[in-house]
Amino acid sequence: MIGRPMTILLVEDNPDHAELVKRNLEDFQVANHINHVEDGEAALDYVYRRGTYSDHKKFPRPDLILLDLRLPRIDGLEVLKQIKRDLTLQAIPVVVLTTSDAEKDLAQAYEYHANSYVTKPVNFENFSRLLRDLGYYWLAWNKRPW
Repeated sequence: MIGRPMTILLVEDNPDHAELVKRNLEDFQVANHINHVEDGEAALDYVYRRGTYSDHKKFPRPDLILLDLRLPRIDGLEVLKQIKRDLTLQAIPVVVLTTSDAEKDLAQAYEYHANSYVTKPVNFENFSRLLRDLGYYWLAWNKRPW
């Protein structure tokens, strides 16, 4: 990629799903940095640069957040809600990447201003293609104000 390094914050509690996401995004070179947290509380600590995540150089502001919904400690929908109501964070694109295709979850995510809602495909090849396309769209083709 051309320009400044891009950072993705991956919020995923399933280690197998997280590994698939990281491996695919790294293989397709759609991000220079992928920081992974396993629960909603850690996600909020990261974006607010609290505690472990207070080092701005080690944990830069994400250019994109990939957010699972079913998370320990703080639910993904609550994380989304808090990010999007904060004027300093709301411009960060948040893509809900989840196994849930429930209409209620979809509606709630968009009510809280998700930038996209994607259901994880079960098939590995489809999942890989989805991640490649998602990464290229948000980090290469999409124009950002910063």
